[in-house]
Amino acid sequence: MTAAETNEEPVTEQSPTRGPDPAVLRRARSRAIRSWTLTIVLAVAVTLVVKTWLYQPYSIPSASMVPTLEVGDRVVVSKRNTEPGRGDIIVFERPPNDSASGPDAPDVLIKRVIGMPGDTVSAVDGKLYVNDKPLREAYLSEGTSTDIADPIEVPKDHFLVLGDNRQVSQDGRVFGPIHRKLIVGRAILRIWPPNRFGRL
Repeated sequence: MTAAETNEEPVTEQSPTRGPDPAVLRRARSRAIRSWTLTIVLAVAVTLVVKTWLYQPYSIPSASMVPTLEVGDRVVVSKRNTEPGRGDIIVFERPPNDSASGPDAPDVLIKRVIGMPGDTVSAVDGKLYVNDKPLREAYLSEGTSTDIADPIEVPKDHFLVLGDNRQVSQDGRVFGPIHRKLIVGRAILRIWPPNRFGRL
């Protein structure tokens, strides 16, 4: 008797339903883990390289650079070229002879380069002179007076740095010219706060 004669559906053999191969899943999961691990390692490495060799953010800890930089401002410091020019704002390691050194004192300072190697810097009636010529300082607040008791001679490989807020700044008038080896980099960009974003 046939299926047609009995009005019954013919029985066909079906393969049992099977899920994904566990071995394939393990290999895919392993590849994903390796990929993410490599991505994270590369991201960390790039960040370290950039921070160590190229650029680094720096937060302003004091009012010594007002009005150019306020307390809490954040700047980007370029480490690509540590040979500053007059007027550049630089970050440098605190000189060992700085009388403000102490457990709470920041390890690095930020000031403006005024005297280049070989310069003589002096002040007359509150006005700054470099090699007996008046220095134009448009970045200072109106009425700012600079006091220097005796002319400062800048030795070879040294720079004289002053804060823009001359009345409160602990700078080269106290610890003298700094050696180029102390320079960390040049501040090139203010990134915080957003309403004061701009080049330095």
